[in-house]
Formats: sequence, C-alpha cells, structure tokens
Amino acid sequence: MILVAISQLFVSGLLLGLGLTMDACAVSMANGLEESKMKLPKMVFIAFMYAFFQAGMPLIGYFFGHLLFENLPFIQKYHIIPIVALVLLLIIGGHMLIEGIKDVKSEEEHEPKRLTFKLIFIQAIATSIDALSTGLTFADYGVLEALLVVGLIALVTFVVCMIALFIGKKFGDKLGPWAVILGGIILIAIGIEIFITGIWF
Repeated sequence: MILVAISQLFVSGLLLGLGLTMDACAVSMANGLEESKMKLPKMVFIAFMYAFFQAGMPLIGYFFGHLLFENLPFIQKYHIIPIVALVLLLIIGGHMLIEGIKDVKSEEEHEPKRLTFKLIFIQAIATSIDALSTGLTFADYGVLEALLVVGLIALVTFVVCMIALFIGKKFGDKLGPWAVILGGIILIAIGIEIFITGIWF
C-alpha cells in the first residue's frame, strides 16, 4: 500500500514537472540561441535557477496558497500573476527582438550576447510565477509528500532545461543574429500563452 502511494506520488510529480517546465524549457532554448558560446557551468547555473523557482513556487502555494487567496481575493479575481508574467516576458523578449533587428540591419558579424544574473533571475521568476497556484493541487498532502513532489519538479526542470540549452547553443551558432530575434519571439509567445491560460482557463 505504501509502495503504491509512493509510486503514485512519483508519477504525479514527474507529470507535474513536465507540464510546468515547458515555459522554462522554451526560455532555456532561447538563452542557448542568445549566448551560443555559453560555458557548461553557466548552463548548469541557469538550469538550477529555473529548477529552484519552478519547484519553489508550488511549495509557496502549498504552504500559503489557501491563506493568500482567502484573504487577498483580488489576486485571483484580477489575474495578477499571469499579468506580471506577461509584462516581464514582453520586456525581455522585446529587448531581444530590438537587439537582433539592430544586428541584422547593421550587417555586422553577430557577437554572442552574455546573459546577466539579473536577466536570468527575472526569467526564472517570470517562467515559474504561474506555477504558484499549482501548490493548491496537492495542498492535502503531508509535508514529506509535498517535498517529494516539488523535488521531482525541480529534477525534471533541471534536466529538460539543460537539454534545451544544448539545443539552443547548437542552432545559435548557425542562425547568428536571427537566433536573437527567434529567442525574443519565443519569450513573447510564452508570455502571451501564460496570460491567456491564466485568464481564460
């Protein structure tokens, strides 16, 4: 009986992790396109940041979700979370689009960009903030069960983001400045998807 329960938690955590990591996966690919000469330690750091926040947001939702939505109903009523994610990703993606277009117009050899800690931090929050309410879906779990689920979410996110970064780097070298434009479009599309999903679904 215990093994069955653990197996169910394991499967639920993996599936939840795969569902939540899609945004971070796409952004990771965009980052690989943006900085095609990125070294392995930085890739590990980016994947870790995404995994940390992707698991941390549901954990916050688990501990404080009910209290938050019961006492601050305007957050849910006015869809604050998807709006914040949309604004952040529009700003980041728009900046990438402008930079990429400038490089194409200048017809100069594209120099790979360097992702700053600040930008990575903002991306990690923007792609995980919509997972805050996910903690409510396992609010009836015990603390150890909840920690197992968020641990699996972190593991899945880390692995998927590392793969996405490698893919992005491979194509970033070949696409040049067009890679930056593509990355910006991806980020903007993710922001719109988060907003639409949060408002109407």
